[in-house]
Amino acid sequence: MSTLLLIGRGYTATRFARAVAGRFTRIIGTRRKVSAPEPGIETLAFDGTQEPSAALLAACREASAILVSAPPERDGTDPALAALGGAIESGGPQSWIGYLSTTGVYGDRGGALVDAGMAPSPQSAGSRARLAAEEGWRALGARSGTPVAVFRISGIYGPGRNPLRRLADGDQTRVIKPGHVFNRIHVDDIVGALALSLAAPTAGPVFDLADDAPTPGEVPIEFAASLLGIAPPPAVMFDAAAMSPMAAGFYAESRRVSNRIAREALGWRPRYPSYREGLAALHAAGEGTPQAR
Repeated sequence: MSTLLLIGRGYTATRFARAVAGRFTRIIGTRRKVSAPEPGIETLAFDGTQEPSAALLAACREASAILVSAPPERDGTDPALAALGGAIESGGPQSWIGYLSTTGVYGDRGGALVDAGMAPSPQSAGSRARLAAEEGWRALGARSGTPVAVFRISGIYGPGRNPLRRLADGDQTRVIKPGHVFNRIHVDDIVGALALSLAAPTAGPVFDLADDAPTPGEVPIEFAASLLGIAPPPAVMFDAAAMSPMAAGFYAESRRVSNRIAREALGWRPRYPSYREGLAALHAAGEGTPQAR
């Protein structure tokens, strides 16, 4: 029996599981609470604070492949690694462990280009914790003889999570910060890269998953509004915008991310190389229309 374990059965992990379901006889995923069942995925509760159940520890030992998307704590600890790492090691080598990290580990580069061959320079507590978690999972892989692939991911969008939907819901702001630029990535392009890695496991290198069109944040919003035939929301200058500390931290960092290494090492090609293709496809599928909400 081949088993895929999703440590953190969230948005991206669920779409990945759907895409590779034919490769496994059993798929198990963890969530903070056992709710919102997903067909074909057995769900086990794990929020990082309680002792893992016997069923979850057994799944860790039996898994042939593992995808980790559960985030570490901002203090640098990784509850999933701490609670489940021992059981994963005791199960012997798995065929593959994928770890979903963030391009935030590069920190602010003033809009300059970065790729996975460059040293990280995380500035936020969350990004420092992600980098520490990357290192922890790679160390576990080295001890257990399991190839661990680390994916540093840019801003994720896709079905149900995109400016088309937010515009239709009246929940989209358009913040302007001159000089600020970042990449995005369609969730299905992440899934494509993960599937390629799963098919040919390797312990390295790190893969940056980003589109080919880094832009200021307002540009895709304006494009989405044009697809819907509506005016974009009023512009708000960054200095005058009311936002959460997390959002303010996002705007504190500007960089362009190269996906060169993922292309060369995995043979990966994004289906949606820019927000234009991605949003146009989502719009054609009904995103942003009343029936899609």
